[in-house]
Amino acid sequence: MGRKKGNTLRAYYNKARNNWFVPFPIKDSNTRQEKIHKQYFNTLEEANNEIKLFEYKKGNEIYIENNSIPLNKLMEFINERKFKSGKEEVGQYEKNKRFIERITEDGIGIKDVADITQTELEDFINSLTNYSDSYIGQWVAQFRQAFEYAEKKKFIKINPLIDIEKPKSTKETKKVRPLEEEEQEKLTKYLMQKSIIEEPYKNAFLIQMYMGLRIGEVLALKREDIDFKENVIHIKRTLKRAEKGRFYLGNTTKTPAGVRDIPIPKKISKYVKEQFDNSIENNNKNNLLFLNENKNLVSPRNANVVLKRIVINTLGVFDITTHSLRHTFGTRCIEAGMSSVVVQRLMGHEKLETTMDIYVGVLDKFKIKELQKLNYFYEDDKNLKDEHER
Repeated sequence: MGRKKGNTLRAYYNKARNNWFVPFPIKDSNTRQEKIHKQYFNTLEEANNEIKLFEYKKGNEIYIENNSIPLNKLMEFINERKFKSGKEEVGQYEKNKRFIERITEDGIGIKDVADITQTELEDFINSLTNYSDSYIGQWVAQFRQAFEYAEKKKFIKINPLIDIEKPKSTKETKKVRPLEEEEQEKLTKYLMQKSIIEEPYKNAFLIQMYMGLRIGEVLALKREDIDFKENVIHIKRTLKRAEKGRFYLGNTTKTPAGVRDIPIPKKISKYVKEQFDNSIENNNKNNLLFLNENKNLVSPRNANVVLKRIVINTLGVFDITTHSLRHTFGTRCIEAGMSSVVVQRLMGHEKLETTMDIYVGVLDKFKIKELQKLNYFYEDDKNLKDEHER
C-alpha cells in the first residue's frame, strides 16, 4: 500500500471515506502507555510525508523524553547548546530562559512545534506591541531560531514564521535630552577641575560627552583598548546585564556595529591619559580603566546616580542621564555639519535609520540654519545687484 522500505509505519486506504489513514503509536502523557492514534489524510502523499515527519521526530532526544517536540523544550535545547559551545554569553542565556518561561506560561510553549500555526504565532507576537521595538525583535529572533532549526531537522514541513511581519511597538519612546552647548561647557569645566578621588567617574563622563560611547562601553574599557600612538580608543566590548540586575564584562559590543575606533579629541586627551595611569596604580586582572571603591565592575546604574547628583548641583536640571552625554556628542556632530553616515559609524548604530530617527530634531534645526545661509546669500546678491544698478 503506502509502505516504504525502512519505515515502521504504513498508510492504509479507507475505501468508505475515500482517504488514507496512518495508525501512529502515541504514548499517553500520564500513563506512558503506548496507544494507537489514527490520523487521516486526503492523499497517499500527505500520509507518507507525515510518516517521514513522525520518524524524524521520533529519533530525536527531545521527542524520546516528551513524546513530542514542544516549542519550549526545543528552545531550551538550542539555548543550552549555544551556551555550552561558548556562542552565547550568560546574559543572553538567562534572557532566553525568561523568554521560554513566558511562552510556557502562555501555553504556546508546550505545543508541539509541528502543531503551532501561523495565526497562533502572529497573535502572540502582536500581543507584545506594548513593549519596545527591540524587545519585540528579540522575541521574533527567538522564534525564528527555533523554527528554522525545526525545519532543518525536518520536525516541521513548513515554517509558520515565514510570512509573519514584526509589528511596530505602540510604547512611547522615552526621549533623551542632550546637553545644550552652555550646559556642556559648564559640566565639562566642573569635571576637569575635580580629581579622580573627588569624582571617580569624571573621566567616564568626559569620554561619553566627547566621544559618544555608551556608558557600558566606557566602563568595559581596558588599558589595551587605548592606543595613544594612533590616538584612538578601540571599542570591543560592553558591560552586559545578567539576571537580577547584575552586570558582567561582556566579550562583545551591544551590536556588531558597536565595534569601532573613535579618535581621542585633543580637549580630553589629558584626561584619558589620567585615567589610563590611574588604572596602572589600581592594577586589576582585567586591566579595566574604571573600578568601584571595592575594586569591582562599576554598575552603569551607580554611574548614572553619580551623574544625576553632579548635574543637579552644577546645572540645576533633573532630566540628564549618562545616555544624555552620549547623545550630546551625537548632537554636536550633527550641528558641526558631519554627515549622517559618519555619525552612524561613530555612534555604533547598526542602521542609518536609527541615527536619523534619534537626531531628526537636530537635523531639522540644522537644515533650517543652513537654509538661512542661503537666504543671506541671496540677500547679499540682491543688494550687490541693486548697488551696481544705482
